[in-house]
Amino acid sequence: MTYSENGTRRRAIIVGAGPAGLTAAWRLKNHVNIDSVVIESEGVVGGISRTVRIKGWSFDLGGHRFFSKSSLVNEIWDEMLYPDTFLMRPRKSRIYYAGKYFDYPLKPLNALLNLGVTETIRCIGSYILVKIRPPKEQSTFEDWVAARFGWRLYKIFFKTYTEKVWGISTRKLQSTWATQRIKNLSLLEAVKDAFGLSRKGDVTTLISKFKYPEFGPGQLWEAASEKVTRDGIELHLENGLKHVARAGTSYHVSTSKGIKLSADCVFSSLPLSLVPKYLSAPQEILEAGEKLKFRDFLIVAVPILIDEAVFDDNWIYVHDPKVRVGRIQNYGSWSPSMVKAGTTCLGLEYFVNKGDELWKSSDEQLIALAIRELETLGLKVSPIRNSGFVVRVEKAYPVYDEFYSQSVAAIKDWLKMEHPNWYQIGRNGQHRYNNQDHSMLTAVYAVDNYLGLTTEDYWEVNLDDDYHEESKVTRDAPVFQK
Repeated sequence: MTYSENGTRRRAIIVGAGPAGLTAAWRLKNHVNIDSVVIESEGVVGGISRTVRIKGWSFDLGGHRFFSKSSLVNEIWDEMLYPDTFLMRPRKSRIYYAGKYFDYPLKPLNALLNLGVTETIRCIGSYILVKIRPPKEQSTFEDWVAARFGWRLYKIFFKTYTEKVWGISTRKLQSTWATQRIKNLSLLEAVKDAFGLSRKGDVTTLISKFKYPEFGPGQLWEAASEKVTRDGIELHLENGLKHVARAGTSYHVSTSKGIKLSADCVFSSLPLSLVPKYLSAPQEILEAGEKLKFRDFLIVAVPILIDEAVFDDNWIYVHDPKVRVGRIQNYGSWSPSMVKAGTTCLGLEYFVNKGDELWKSSDEQLIALAIRELETLGLKVSPIRNSGFVVRVEKAYPVYDEFYSQSVAAIKDWLKMEHPNWYQIGRNGQHRYNNQDHSMLTAVYAVDNYLGLTTEDYWEVNLDDDYHEESKVTRDAPVFQK
């Protein structure tokens, strides 16, 4: 039985109704002596994992494959949305470069055949040279990747796209992002894996299928929110956090619409950069928060008539510097139920900073740009007249620049010392570029910390060292980074 020190019922406030926030609510709903309430600034649940629905078309903001090496996450998904509601979808992603498509993640034989004999020899030579004389420092993304693939492959397959995403030089982007997303992959390991010579004899394969809600990821989070509210948890949409005060061990919160709440603990997916201000932190912690930066992005959704020339990938990464688009999704390849009969919908993703030229462009200008860039890439499409849509998303990607690591550590340590019952969870909550299942696990372990069920550090949740979408026969489970 879980009670406050004075014998009364406990109360928990959850800030944010994205994957982390709703997972925290899900974990708490079975504890009958804890009253929980969720506040969300948007009018919908799901955060960046929501599904946007406009005029009969539906689209996924970020591209969310429901695949996890954590059995716990898979169990939660199946509880939130019944297993037979998921579709099993084929997995396919490629890189577009120099008019050709390359497998993603990179497969050496495919990549080298597409590059041609001369370029292949140059790439191999570049790799041999970097093994002989590796970069002295590998703290930046550029040096870390070049040390594992050679300078030539790095410039072809990593530099252009990465700088599109982050808007900064890869010399300023820290290697932490590479170690988290690329993991232990290198050209040598990729070649060994291609020929069945993976280290330690483990059998590693890329997943060929993944689960996906029929009507997009938002369907799952909408179902989750309905179930937690049915179980007695309050959910207040369009109620962002406005003010926080602490009295003793209690937090008193007011929302943007004037709702006043009190609780013994807070589970927050609020951007970590904003937390010091809400909690009246000392100057050095406020400055740490101000140093944390985010990258925004926008999606231009272009419904088109089905054409054989349209790719059948879930998405393609666009490494061509001639266009500004970074990635293109085909929503009909995610689920046929998300598009109208005889059509599909392409989602062109542009990585931007709020207030820059693209962000301020009108929807009409952005739709025209998207159609022009599809043509530049050789995709002969037939856009449906007057049917394009634009969605702008703030704070989509936490930036791993030269300041972020020390700033995160400073805020995290201060919170643990001064606010032990304030738990930062999720991607923006921890300023970590997490996948959906990572964010869920931060919430699970934060709640279990509060309940005294585990002492594992929920800030260190991550999956194993292998690429996220590789399935390994000898392992299954999330581990904590040490």
